[in-house]
Amino acid sequence: MPSLYVHLPFCPYICPYCDFAKWPHKRSAADEYLRALLSEITRAQPGGGEWNTAYLGGGTPNTYGASEIGAVLDLLRERFPGPPNRETTIELNPELVRGEDVLAYREAGINRVSIGVQSFVESEARTLGRKHTIEDVAAAVASARAAGIRSVNVDLMFAVPGQTPESWSRSVDAAIALGVDHVSAYGLTVEAGTPYEAWREREPQAFADDALEAELYAIVIDKLESAGFEQYEISNFARPGHASAHNANYWANGEYAGFGTGAASYLGGVRSVNTRDLRAYVNAALSGAPIPKDSERLDGMQKAGEAVMLALRTAQGVPLRIFKERYGFDFMEQYGPVVERYEELGLLEVGTAYARLTRRGRFLANEVCAAFVTFA
Repeated sequence: MPSLYVHLPFCPYICPYCDFAKWPHKRSAADEYLRALLSEITRAQPGGGEWNTAYLGGGTPNTYGASEIGAVLDLLRERFPGPPNRETTIELNPELVRGEDVLAYREAGINRVSIGVQSFVESEARTLGRKHTIEDVAAAVASARAAGIRSVNVDLMFAVPGQTPESWSRSVDAAIALGVDHVSAYGLTVEAGTPYEAWREREPQAFADDALEAELYAIVIDKLESAGFEQYEISNFARPGHASAHNANYWANGEYAGFGTGAASYLGGVRSVNTRDLRAYVNAALSGAPIPKDSERLDGMQKAGEAVMLALRTAQGVPLRIFKERYGFDFMEQYGPVVERYEELGLLEVGTAYARLTRRGRFLANEVCAAFVTFA
């Protein structure tokens, strides 16, 4: 079943590494955007069937009040029906979390929260532009538990300038100690046009090299697996029963509809992305005009290559029988030269049912996945 994504782009401050569609929070702009967003959702044509998950991301969704979040969720349920208690997630900045708001989220249908921590080490958090304290994070987790939120995730980031194996270990240990259900651990990517890109150009030695990044990645894998988490995707670790169904749909190359500026959709083989021009988005949505967007149809080998890339990110890997049924050709016959190369390098293993990355392959996942996307 397909998924829903809603983008809420306003932030109380802008982190220097972030290249998402986001703007500093202003009440008037946020109110106008919410009206535009509700208009876009109202005019959408959902088609038949159920929508399995919903995800409110950003930006910082909890710059909006609980009643505004509730209005978005009510409209999604009305326009896009789904199973009872469908997985519904909201991203939270910990320093903005209030217990009464989290309780209202739960009453509005949210059963999963993703808390943007990035680091439990104060100096690293400040390097990343984050404003929260460790106490803020603990209070946010406690509020989620008290409200009856089923799954609590924290986001962490490694290869941060100034980070060491010891400091990274402290962050991972802190997440485990809080008793969260899920950890997303991402290596820092320096994106074009961000302040971090300019910093790296001035001072490249401040950023982690490949060897240090690999060491940090190994630490989080080992620590979380020892604590009872399963690494079910390259960057995601869950206790039993708490894997993200929403993200799993992305990795299975499932369909999804996105709403808001910069939001992506993949429906009927067409991938589209709404304009990141905030004013153009708001004007179109409020006037009833089509939302400006870029679109492309994925066919044939391009579609199959992206499916392989996404599936290889998961612990399961590429399900060979399902792949053949969906794309009409045998995985091994089509990708034999690529498979042989990475098997010989010890990065890929192929059984009777699945092709998956080895542990070593997880450290070079981008290289392996890219080989399937570009292979023709």
